[in-house]
Amino acid sequence: MVENKHWDVVVVGAGPGGYAAAFRASDLGKKVLLIDRDKALGGVCLNRGCIPSKALLHISKVIDDANHLSSVGVVFDAPNIDLEKIRSYKNKIITQLNTGIAQLAKARKVEFLCGAASFLSNNQLLVKDKKISFENCIIASGSTSSMIPNLPDHPSILTSRTALNLDCIPGSLLVIGGGVIGLELGQVYSALGSKVSVVEFMSELIPGADTDITKPLVRKLKKQFESIMLSSKVVKVEALDNGELKVFIENKKETNTYVFERVLVAVGRKPNTDLLNIENTDVKIDENGFISVDVYQRTSVKNIYAIGDIVGNPMLAHKATHEGKVAAEVVSGLSSAMDARAIPSVVYTDPEIAWVGLTENEAQEQGIKYELGEFPWAASGKAMILNASQGKTKILFDPETKHVLGGGVVGPSAGDIISEIALALEMGSDAEDISLTVHPHPTLGETVASAAEMFEGTITDLFIPKKKKKND
Repeated sequence: MVENKHWDVVVVGAGPGGYAAAFRASDLGKKVLLIDRDKALGGVCLNRGCIPSKALLHISKVIDDANHLSSVGVVFDAPNIDLEKIRSYKNKIITQLNTGIAQLAKARKVEFLCGAASFLSNNQLLVKDKKISFENCIIASGSTSSMIPNLPDHPSILTSRTALNLDCIPGSLLVIGGGVIGLELGQVYSALGSKVSVVEFMSELIPGADTDITKPLVRKLKKQFESIMLSSKVVKVEALDNGELKVFIENKKETNTYVFERVLVAVGRKPNTDLLNIENTDVKIDENGFISVDVYQRTSVKNIYAIGDIVGNPMLAHKATHEGKVAAEVVSGLSSAMDARAIPSVVYTDPEIAWVGLTENEAQEQGIKYELGEFPWAASGKAMILNASQGKTKILFDPETKHVLGGGVVGPSAGDIISEIALALEMGSDAEDISLTVHPHPTLGETVASAAEMFEGTITDLFIPKKKKKND
């Protein structure tokens, strides 16, 4: 029971951004109420997204590694898949993290109220039968899975949420959407025994990343998956009497039909703005349903802030967390702003893909001059040991200042390695700053220094022929 009806700060949504905002505001002396529809704290990321999917991806990676070891003299029996134990493993991790967040809230005296919040005005919310008034509100209510039109309401059609429940391992699975969520879950089901196909509307998988970074992943997926259909779209799905689904897929030439046991829809996410009765406030939203905010995370209403998925792309947990802290600090009177130069993106497939800052595609589209330092992992001893010689680390540099503009990594632990490039970008580092930083050997992290050395021409692990002068 919530005794106090008026609060310094009310945070709507207990995901990574929401609880970070609540905890930071409390640390700064504010009386904080945290509201969420779910009883368990952590939001979609912890309960139905980032964490459970990565737990399952870890299992699929180990299965793949075990298969590789058979070629170097260590042979394991075929895996025995026990779905109940896998679900228990996944759920145990979620519960431990839920408990930890709840303990942090209690230690900070952040009150929690479970229920759907809807706005009554610019300074009042309704949660169940309770009216909650506030000095400031931070909206962190996140997003939900988007669906394609005209799909039948059928248990064999999965979203990212239901796919993570692992109710069964279907013999055949169609993934609609060749982005991050679709490919991650596709690899999980493939490793566990499903024959997986992917259909993607665009002409390439993971359209936001450079093609050279995605190439090693695409090469592997072509071996793992039954088919990858690009420049194609699902135009119709029919439920059959036996529980399977007949899917009509259209490409530029024709429409073909296929039958799958399950279909996973992973075509993106939409903001949860429509769940808030936000029309009862003066908060402005754009044509896509996102809440408009400034660098202080403030909406068009001076005492209402918004963070995370609901304010727009990229829809990433680490972005939401950073924005949540900014909003809490501004509310508390500190000088703070969302001034991060870049937000890293990671695809936790095998191999992992990560990028930050300017991509080559963006540079070419925008006419931005850059020079490239890239190091192939075929020259990395650690990568060879890990069967990752297909990997690559590349950094984009400003031709004049030599400062880092962006970078990309493909291979094991790409999501960890990209942090160094993000830090270099944030700190305004140049190529020499990176190359003269002594990196431990043998590691995958040292490929960042090697990429900078490739740009500078000081690399010793590879031989780069000198360019001939025009008069030579």
